[in-house]
Amino acid sequence: MNATLFAVVLSLFSAVAYAAAAVAQERLASRTPGAGVLRMLGSGAWWSTVGLNATGALLHVVALKYGPLTVVQPLGALTLVAAVPLGARVAGRRVTGTEWRGTALTLLGLAAILVTASGHAPDDVLSVSEAIAVAGITSVLIAALGRPGKRRGLRHATASGMASGVASALTQTVTVAATDRSGSLLSMQVIGVALVVAVFAAGGLLLSQSAYRDGLDAPLALVTLANPVAAAVIGLALLGERIQGGPAGVLLALAGACLAARGVVLLTRVTEPEEHRVTEPEEEHPVAAVLALEPGTASPEPALRLQPATPLDLGLMPRQPEPGHLTAL
Repeated sequence: MNATLFAVVLSLFSAVAYAAAAVAQERLASRTPGAGVLRMLGSGAWWSTVGLNATGALLHVVALKYGPLTVVQPLGALTLVAAVPLGARVAGRRVTGTEWRGTALTLLGLAAILVTASGHAPDDVLSVSEAIAVAGITSVLIAALGRPGKRRGLRHATASGMASGVASALTQTVTVAATDRSGSLLSMQVIGVALVVAVFAAGGLLLSQSAYRDGLDAPLALVTLANPVAAAVIGLALLGERIQGGPAGVLLALAGACLAARGVVLLTRVTEPEEHRVTEPEEEHPVAAVLALEPGTASPEPALRLQPATPLDLGLMPRQPEPGHLTAL
């Protein structure tokens, strides 16, 4: 089997695993809207999503060994395509026409991108200084996106996609260096860069969990877009990867990117029906909770009602004499 084709097949299975993990994360976040990320660390359901993400990541790592970054990374957008019907199935509803149109446009755009990005297998890696620079710039951008404020969920989704895309680019450096290099360079790159990959992968997972509190479609769409963009910038700028076909290939890639972006935008506009949403129950007032009656009992009429104190009762005003009584002079 051709190396690039093998990488594409592995990427497809990776996308399905990531899609299942995303749907599970969103369902978990919707059922526990007030729970923080640290609280979810003690949840077995959350760790099952970690297992799905790990499976997708492992398949993705192997795919990066056999295929160029500009081919493997765009296929990550298929995560969104797989998550749409899976999420609808879990929510107990049908896939809408808008979702089908968005899926079709995303697939057409990806096909155009794959035609122009099908280059040679990776043979270059990031140097230690380049890896440090990429990690530093990405950390600054993630910190800026993670600041408190409006649309925090969408910003966390963008930061998660960036972290995952950079982790993929650095993972390619680890896999290629570990199999093709030796000596001190191997030790410096594989050990140091692998630690950076672990940090970005864990950060991307936690950021996505936070983002899924705003739903599935919009956060996952932003993760899907930011991931290949970050990886493609690194691949084209630092790893010597090129768009195939010259100027015509560039135009085709841009057209494919526009189609894919349009498809993703359509998918972000899909909202889950109200009857399938999981909402947080309203918080009961503390006084109402204390005075609440047992279920099934009627509210009896109180025997004694407490009247508010008046200035007369408090001795702030003199009492008027009753009729028939004399007031002492």
